[in-house]
Amino acid sequence: MRVENSFIPVRGVGEKTERRLWRQGVVEWDDFHRAVDGVGPTTAERIESFIEEARPRLHDRDSAYFARTFPDSEQWRLYETFRDDACFFDIETTGLDHRRDAVTTVSLYRDGDTTTLVRGDDLTADALASAFDDAGLLVTFNGARFDVPFLETSFGIDLDYPHLDLMYACRSVGLTGGLKTVEREVGIDRDRPDLSGRDAVRLWRQYERGDDAALDTLVSYNREDTVNLATLADHVTARLDERTFGAHEGPSTE
Repeated sequence: MRVENSFIPVRGVGEKTERRLWRQGVVEWDDFHRAVDGVGPTTAERIESFIEEARPRLHDRDSAYFARTFPDSEQWRLYETFRDDACFFDIETTGLDHRRDAVTTVSLYRDGDTTTLVRGDDLTADALASAFDDAGLLVTFNGARFDVPFLETSFGIDLDYPHLDLMYACRSVGLTGGLKTVEREVGIDRDRPDLSGRDAVRLWRQYERGDDAALDTLVSYNREDTVNLATLADHVTARLDERTFGAHEGPSTE
């Protein structure tokens, strides 16, 4: 599902009205005209105004505009349109308190390539700002509450980008628990399924004591977290697409 299939950002258009539009064949902006059953003249005018404003924003790849206009629960709809501009990322830390603990590694997956920044080496505010530069969409798992504030507090950077937090998208389709639990439920395999966040802390401590192999394992674990986010995003947005947009087939009964 792409943003141009959506009418729900328009004031006065809820889920029922949007589905009514789809069932009448108005499945994207180009299909809309004023004479649509069940849509009054005021709402029709608002839809036309939205489409007129949204078209150039889409042409300019302005994901921030759509992140502002779409309801929080519908941010997943940005994914298919802006996936080529997405930055999947995950961090490892020495603990859970971003005011006291430290970030040890940050892995970012963009355009098919994975980059890992390591504390004490290349993990700096400038390197992070460069890594996130021009990201059209951040994709994380629990990043809104953890990864983003941790990085912003630790490095003084601003990560005010459109953000798809897969934890909430997963919950909306009944996938609960942490990232590893969700991965197992949807069939995403890992090279080291025995490792956890606690192991990430342990591995960093071992590295600090001179065990370079521990850092290699930590980096591999962090990178796998990040790359798997892309697979999970594909899976969960496809399920949401089928539940939301896939149901438009057939005549309206509303």
